[in-house]
Amino acid sequence: MSDRLRTALVVLLCASWCDMLAVTRYAAAQSVEPFYKGRTVTMLVGTSPGGINDISARLAARHLSRFIPGNPNIVVQNNPGGGGLVTANRLYFNSDKDGSVLAKLERAVPQLAIQGNPNAQFDPTKFTWLGSLSSYDDDAYLMLVNNNHAAKTIADLKTPGLSVTLGADNAASSNLIFAVIAKEVLGLNVNVVRGYTGAAPLFLAMQRGELDGQMVGLSSVRTGQRDLWNRKAFRPLMAFGRTTRHAEFPDMPTARELTNDASALSLLEFAELPFFMALPFAAPPGVPADRARALQAAFLAMCRDKAFVDEAEKLGIDMSPVDGDAILKLLARTAATPKDVIARYNAIGGERK
Repeated sequence: MSDRLRTALVVLLCASWCDMLAVTRYAAAQSVEPFYKGRTVTMLVGTSPGGINDISARLAARHLSRFIPGNPNIVVQNNPGGGGLVTANRLYFNSDKDGSVLAKLERAVPQLAIQGNPNAQFDPTKFTWLGSLSSYDDDAYLMLVNNNHAAKTIADLKTPGLSVTLGADNAASSNLIFAVIAKEVLGLNVNVVRGYTGAAPLFLAMQRGELDGQMVGLSSVRTGQRDLWNRKAFRPLMAFGRTTRHAEFPDMPTARELTNDASALSLLEFAELPFFMALPFAAPPGVPADRARALQAAFLAMCRDKAFVDEAEKLGIDMSPVDGDAILKLLARTAATPKDVIARYNAIGGERK
């Protein structure tokens, strides 16, 4: 082969390679709008219909499209199972990573991976976090009892002979874990009845007199049981998920006020960290960078939108949004928890007393 021919072939190959590289770069950096225009985006929800996770997901689905270039149609798909783990694992491994699948994850699900739960097969730091609607600024995780219960304050549950029977789901659910913390860590007279599936059946059991109460979020009560809440059918006795008392209930103590024990306070801090990203939304890992940025910007723009905020407030949802970076910082704090504290928390989740 002559030098002239060799040189010509090299030039041709280089030109072809440059053309291919340019096409690849164009495909990766193309405008977000053509991708989303006319497309349907799936919003997964790890719970059954009717609760705060489902309600907030459907709220976001009604509004988020307005802020995504191309204005895709967003449909909600309930995917319950494993306390939200089914959805998290599906989002991480089995969902398209092109920005066409989003999820409303349960707040405690990312922490399960840090706890070492064998069914949490994902790395929570690798999700494409859009943010959380709530950082619990105006929310609280309440010990809620029927208004006719003899306990008028949390101090009454330290009185011999006076106890409260709280219903709960099964292992790893927040309502179970915090009920057991109230009993085993804070020393309150609490009986825990397992086996319920979600807040709605628990409220029915409370109305039938089978239960005295449950552990449940203030926003969840306001959205799911608005009429009963407005009629003062329930009485909140204490609040988890807060470092200060809730302004609406200045006489109701936080859990942290009920103990001076350093190990108990460390456990409470670990247990309560998910509340500060109470209503998180995510996309899978590996979403193209331009689409990830567009989704994150759209989420924050939605959270500032008056129509969205007004509807959220009418539903009783605490609107105190944080962005994806704030969620990653919370996960870093969670991962930095001493192993002995995590081990104790895991034991509480499996408590059978």
